Amino acid sequence: MNVQHGSKGPDLSALRIDERARNSGEKSTAWRIVAVAVFVVVLGFVGVVFLRAKTPVVELATAKPAGEGRAAALLNASGYVTPRRRATVAAKITARVVEMLADEGMIVQAGQVLARLDDSDASKRVAAARAGLDVARANVPVLEVNLANAERELKRQQDLEKDGVASVQALDLARTTRDGLKAQIAAAHEGVLQGQANVAMAEQDVENCTVRAPFAGIVVSKDAQPGEMVSPVSAGSGYTRTGIATIVDMDSLEIEVDVSESYIARVTPAQKVVATLDAYPDWQIPARVRTVIPTADRQKATVKVRISFEALDPRILPDMGVKVAFLGEERRSDQPPVQALVPREAVREVQGKQVVFTYRDGALERRAVSVGSARGSDLEITAGLSPGDQVVVRGPEGLHDGERVKVK
Repeated sequence: MNVQHGSKGPDLSALRIDERARNSGEKSTAWRIVAVAVFVVVLGFVGVVFLRAKTPVVELATAKPAGEGRAAALLNASGYVTPRRRATVAAKITARVVEMLADEGMIVQAGQVLARLDDSDASKRVAAARAGLDVARANVPVLEVNLANAERELKRQQDLEKDGVASVQALDLARTTRDGLKAQIAAAHEGVLQGQANVAMAEQDVENCTVRAPFAGIVVSKDAQPGEMVSPVSAGSGYTRTGIATIVDMDSLEIEVDVSESYIARVTPAQKVVATLDAYPDWQIPARVRTVIPTADRQKATVKVRISFEALDPRILPDMGVKVAFLGEERRSDQPPVQALVPREAVREVQGKQVVFTYRDGALERRAVSVGSARGSDLEITAGLSPGDQVVVRGPEGLHDGERVKVK
């Protein structure tokens, strides 16, 4: 091909991209990339929020050891140590205390003197009653002498009347005199008995000035001091005491608890109980139900239960706080051992089987378990769990094995 020198070649300037168009295209691509990135981030954030909103929330509990006891605790309650025999000893009369022998913590025996009251007035009444008795007794011999004389006079009048010498009137007078003296002697003997009763009453007034313990026990309160006035009834003044001392029979200590009406059916007489004093939380005391009081408290919806200690101990004191566990029947030797205790709410029924959901590392694991007896609000697990496992007690329906959950 012939090329003519000096002629112009093809014009390539039309194929050149304008600099403004190039810059505009680069900016548009960059904005698209940024928009896509922002969309992906927002979509991921929304997805995470959505997934979190759908994650079930559960409440957990820890499986507890079954303990060494072979009997299940059916019910727990709390109450106080109370004595069956507790008395505030008071005087039978109104008088002033002259000697106070009782003191807090003193061990007393039945009949032991606790206090002595002023007996000066009572002693004078005894002397007056004894003087009256002496007078009554002295009248009897005088009347007996007169009666003997009247008997002889009547005998003479009867003899004279037979001889026709005495009149009937004289005979009747002698007989009346004899009968009157007999009546006076009978009255004199009754007067003697009355005098003896007056003496006994006066002596009892003196005895009432000595206040004694009604039974053996320990003095827990000293309520009067020497010089104070005491009375068996309130005198309407704060200066008169109505009690001398308070005595508790330590051999009659027992436990008194209030059991809700909803659970009283689980309590029976002679049922075994384990008691734990608040003062000694590590000391388990064996006891038994003595009686269930056959009435309910309408205000509290409870029934009072009294429990007797199987063996008393000096550490057990009146009015101590105590917690008790009412035990069920002892497990038989052929029954499987209890491995753990879980709340009743942890055990669910899935496809006819009893299962629990355990929690570990944010996920659930379904386990089939063997359930034993109930222990209050817990259930015995004889297989499938170990103490320390965390189990779901509350959560939505439809939980499944391996599901991710959040803990409340």
